[in-house]
Amino acid sequence: MGGALSAPGAPGSQPGPRPWALAGGTPADRPPWRHQGTLVLGLFAGAFILLATFPLLHLLLALFVEGAEGLGLLFRARPWLLLGRSVTIAGATTVLALAIGVPLGLALGRFAIPGRRILLAVHLFGFFLPPFLPALGWFHLFGRGGYLGNAATSDVLFSPLGVVLVQGLCLAPAVTALVAVALGNLDPALEEAALLVAQPGRVARRISLPLIRPAVTAGGLVVFTLALSELGVPMFLRVDVFVAAVFARLGGIDFAPGEAVALCLPLLPLLAVILLVDRRLGGARVFAVVGPRTGPRPALVLGGWGRLAVPAVFGVVVFSAIPLVVLAARAAGPPAQIATLLRWAGGAPGNSLLSAAAAATFALAFGVVVGHAAARGQRVAWTVDAVAFLGFILPAAVLGVGLLGAYNRAATQPIYGTLAIVVLAFVTRYTVVALRIAATTFGQVPRDLERAAEIAGASYGRRLLAIAARLDARGLAAAWMATFVFGLRDLETAVLIYPPGSETLTVRIFTLEANGPPAIVAGLSVVHVLLTAAPFAAAAILLAVRRRR
Repeated sequence: MGGALSAPGAPGSQPGPRPWALAGGTPADRPPWRHQGTLVLGLFAGAFILLATFPLLHLLLALFVEGAEGLGLLFRARPWLLLGRSVTIAGATTVLALAIGVPLGLALGRFAIPGRRILLAVHLFGFFLPPFLPALGWFHLFGRGGYLGNAATSDVLFSPLGVVLVQGLCLAPAVTALVAVALGNLDPALEEAALLVAQPGRVARRISLPLIRPAVTAGGLVVFTLALSELGVPMFLRVDVFVAAVFARLGGIDFAPGEAVALCLPLLPLLAVILLVDRRLGGARVFAVVGPRTGPRPALVLGGWGRLAVPAVFGVVVFSAIPLVVLAARAAGPPAQIATLLRWAGGAPGNSLLSAAAAATFALAFGVVVGHAAARGQRVAWTVDAVAFLGFILPAAVLGVGLLGAYNRAATQPIYGTLAIVVLAFVTRYTVVALRIAATTFGQVPRDLERAAEIAGASYGRRLLAIAARLDARGLAAAWMATFVFGLRDLETAVLIYPPGSETLTVRIFTLEANGPPAIVAGLSVVHVLLTAAPFAAAAILLAVRRRR
């Protein structure tokens, strides 16, 4: 994930001297294309803000129109009990993910753990899978009919505690990644000076961890947001949560769009709090710790009791991979089953790949333009980043209600009635991933190179694409792949808005979990794992090549 969800620079940063002034010119000597960058940034920023806020504005309008008929639901106890349960589960999931991710990120990011890069890759891979797939694997292991299951293990799994355990294991890699990246980009001199008088473990606790606290905060926000929006795990494990209540009024037998709109109302203040925390505690400070590297980073050697971290790290990584192994074992069958599996899959794998790839491409376009401006400290980029982050933290049920109301009309049927509505939803929700990785990438490109090119007469487009983007194309490729995989893993957004006959693979697996043949469901899950593994492996290769250069 790189610095994927660490915010770009704060507003109000001071720009450097104008290139025409450095060359001894006057304002009259400004090149005619000097405002191209401002114009392009304005167009991209305006287009994204309109795209992202249109469903939200429609949702707010619907609260005064359609929502009035469902407001009586908010005077009952059950919606508030479900909301409290959802917040509690999301909070407990966040605590568990931090408890796993922070020490694991510290161990794999800074200490000499044998095979730590491979272990980190295996650990991170689980984050890019829909959490209900590992839940399915744990079911085949610990459910009543599972390989190791009995009544007691099944009762634990099908409970709020089971939801927390499954989601915590699945989302902990987000924290691990942010911690590892932040540690890798700290100024080495800070740790080297401390190592002269203290042991590595003490340096990590007293120096490294305090410096990366904003990255830890960002990781906690990511986990809490995704856990609050999670639909697949609670529904599969038969635990009633708030987002499932919204989903039931849009995609279930209790179809009541007015009540769904009303149920979105209590979530809005919660979103405001999350956004405020990101701005105040994460924001610019996270971006500051993911700046350019200042030199090589030799791994710290563990000593004494610290050596116990090695088997602990191996144990956590192996344990998190167990449900995937179980799914593969459950899906194993005769070769003839492959043809049956393909018939059950239908066009779902293609829909997943197409929608995720299209969304990643559009998101990267926004991310390149706005991320470049963010790395250069432009105020408008700060605004777009806030809107993009709002789209990410918005529970998928709320976003789905807004999209359904905004585009379910005759004039927009070319969007609403096709896979384009899924692409639009993914762009709204995951552009922040591409934007923040791009901002971090451009932050490592020396600004003087662009200033020199501007003095030489290069236009904004040439400076952006031929210099800034070209110098760290691998970073932008990683931004595309990360956004692509986020779209590939999405269930909560797609399940609400997919057009008939255009369901994604996550939706197909989710709808078959209850009544589909177990071997087929497990086989489709393995197909999804393989589809995710391909871009993940490509990203890992890119990073490895970049590291050697």
